[in-house]
Amino acid sequence: MRKDIHPEYREVVFQDASADFAFLTRSCIHSKETIKWEDGNEYPLVKIEISSKSHPYYTGQQKVADTGGRVDRFKRRYQR
Repeated sequence: MRKDIHPEYREVVFQDASADFAFLTRSCIHSKETIKWEDGNEYPLVKIEISSKSHPYYTGQQKVADTGGRVDRFKRRYQR
């Protein structure tokens, strides 16, 4: 393998501001902001718009569209 072509992975905090949720993981993303984590260390901070705490699928607030009823109404209306 060629040397010095792979990005350097480091600990990064991703924060979902809409759900007041943050998690620490490894990533190669760059950020100018930092945050002090629960362990007392300072890590780069990446703000995200949606996470498992705010996504409707994971929170159980997902709405299922009634596509079968819509198709039937369309067929009845334009069947003439």
